[in-house]
Amino acid sequence: MPRFSVIVPAYKVQAYLHECLESVLSQSWTDFELIAVDDHSPDACGEIIDEFAARDPRVRAVHLAENVGLGRARNAGMRVASGDYLLFLDSDDTLTPEALRAIADRLKETGEPDVLVYDYARTYWDGRAERNQRAALLTEQGPAPFRLADRPGLFRVLMVAWNKACKREFVQRVGLTFPPGYYEDTPWTYPALMAAESIATLDRVCVHYRQRRRGNILSTTSRRHFDVFEQYDRVFAFVEEHPELAPWRPVLFRRMVDHFTTVFTKQDRLPRGSHAEFLRRARAHCRRHRSPGSPLPLRSRLRHALVHLGLHRTYRALQAGMTLRRRTLKLGVKLARALRAALLQAHYHIQLRLPLRADRAVFGAYWGRGHGCNPGALEAAFRTFAPQVRTAWIARPEHQRSVPPGPQPLAPGTAAYWTALARSKYLVNNVNFDRRLVKRPGQVFVQTQHGTPLKHMGLDLRERPAAARDMDFDELLRGVDKWDYVLSANRHTTLTWERVYPGGYLTLEYGYPRNDVFQQATAADVARLRESLGIPRDTVALLYAPTHRDHRRTQCAALDLERVVRGLGPRFVILARAHYWQGSLLARRTPGVIDVGEHPSVESLCLASDALVTDYSSIMFDYANLDRPIVVHAPDDDWAAYQAARGTYFDVRAFPPGAVARSEDELIDIFTTGRWRGSRSAQRRAAFRERFCPYDDGRAAERVVRRVVLGETQLPPVVPPAERRPAPSAAATAHSPVAAVPQPSGSHPVTDGR
Repeated sequence: MPRFSVIVPAYKVQAYLHECLESVLSQSWTDFELIAVDDHSPDACGEIIDEFAARDPRVRAVHLAENVGLGRARNAGMRVASGDYLLFLDSDDTLTPEALRAIADRLKETGEPDVLVYDYARTYWDGRAERNQRAALLTEQGPAPFRLADRPGLFRVLMVAWNKACKREFVQRVGLTFPPGYYEDTPWTYPALMAAESIATLDRVCVHYRQRRRGNILSTTSRRHFDVFEQYDRVFAFVEEHPELAPWRPVLFRRMVDHFTTVFTKQDRLPRGSHAEFLRRARAHCRRHRSPGSPLPLRSRLRHALVHLGLHRTYRALQAGMTLRRRTLKLGVKLARALRAALLQAHYHIQLRLPLRADRAVFGAYWGRGHGCNPGALEAAFRTFAPQVRTAWIARPEHQRSVPPGPQPLAPGTAAYWTALARSKYLVNNVNFDRRLVKRPGQVFVQTQHGTPLKHMGLDLRERPAAARDMDFDELLRGVDKWDYVLSANRHTTLTWERVYPGGYLTLEYGYPRNDVFQQATAADVARLRESLGIPRDTVALLYAPTHRDHRRTQCAALDLERVVRGLGPRFVILARAHYWQGSLLARRTPGVIDVGEHPSVESLCLASDALVTDYSSIMFDYANLDRPIVVHAPDDDWAAYQAARGTYFDVRAFPPGAVARSEDELIDIFTTGRWRGSRSAQRRAAFRERFCPYDDGRAAERVVRRVVLGETQLPPVVPPAERRPAPSAAATAHSPVAAVPQPSGSHPVTDGR
């Protein structure tokens, strides 16, 4: 008997069905049966289902003799289901990778509850993806399993069947089935939650809920939307049959009225001329099922009162009035913003006529993110080596907490921001400033960049439309023309920047300031960072930092971190760091994995870790300065896709900074067998450092300040890589059990440089 029965009814979805079924069959959890129900579909759905059934024995094809609708098609699937739990998936939606494994793990953790509610994300036809706005209600904090009375807020999660796993024995005991008609989920989900003796939640996106441009049933105009009344009659009939559920009547009544108003107010649902009839039916249902006792929010009271009274014209008039008010406010806000922008630009052009301030410098990084990267290290160096220059840092309000004492915080778009851009002599950023920036004579723009290029950049993206998207190359070159200095960490970077960002700037091949800390930090600093991150003592911390995939609409970890950490065992912990364009790499909390996606300093994460796992991210070039192990995870298919979409300047698998894993299993093997810190890995890392880290000796920021601000030409000499002593990792300390692993031959022990 399989663990899961995944039931997929199909009707006129031939364009989406293949992706739906494949999302189930490609799950790493394989103990399931996939019951695909052809609801007498007039297109190729039946043939597609038969093709899948022929090639995979887990697929059971059910063909109905006539079209019976979504609810009854699900019932047909349930009749042949044999799994412990029933899962429903609409045929234009998909399961997310590892969803079934996460569901199985959560069911086991929570003692086999009757119902497990998991999360979903809406995926739009234009590529957008939005997680369920009620995701906070699915938190796994607190006791589990529980009864609905313990967490009644679950009623506010979308009332559908496909975001729940229901124990088949529970469904049969309660007698749950789907009725005919629209809104068939309503008489299923409310009774299921109310009758369940045990419920659990899974705070993880398991379903991608497709929002089609056209063709969604609930977006079609039809009298079938009147089915909502019969569906609520069925819900209240269930309560009548189970007197112990009577306390839920007031809550159900309020939810019913809210549902009626949603149907009534949604455009293009009800046919023209049927709104008055719908509201009369709604009034009759309110009188029939009226259940006083459920308090209403103030903003809902008027809407409910109008439904109770059935005042169709009044409702429509008020709705029109509210729409007019909303549009008026929106127009007013738009005009106010336009006026404010015009005034700020006038202020900026006035400031441009005032003298430059030679003692002012303004810094920014990553389009208004917090203090950090190369500009952050340079800002600190300005205060140390050129204290006569007052510094300011541009940060959006939500990132201003990261700005240390010293620089003046500037919020983008304010008068102070435009004043600083107009009158500061020094402008420092790792991206471009606002495109409206007017570069004045005498101003000095230091473009620090933010990494050594592995992937194609700048003008090379003209041949890579999947990566370039809507990049304006003319605007890019106008920005380049404002640069005076560009920082570089090595010859490869210098040659690349001068070709893909052609301009009249001077390249300063001094190393990257953000890497200075790797040579300056001590063992005590590393220990403090590990403690602040919650890294257990005597464990090996692996920093997993993948890059962004331009060719993917939705970003997800290429590694199953739960599986990897299980394979590595308790000796290892993973620090999961998403690219700054992404959210978290984790869909749920996982023992042994620490989500560091929101940590403000990637340099601190590098110092706290004992090894790096990455794919094609430029972090490998920076991390190599620590002389700690690096493992590249580059499966053949992923590498081919990345090469085709973005392209790279060299084959990192042929010239890697350490061991290369071409699969998840190989990655686990590299660490469990010790190859990650073997002699071959050390030799590769040494060659990589020699090529890409010739200047990162801890004084790059000082050289830039002395050259650009102080005008010095005799700069501090560069310490060769072989003579540097970067901050030691915790795994290299004498008390660590990892130190017992034999050092690779020819490697140099890392000691405290202070």
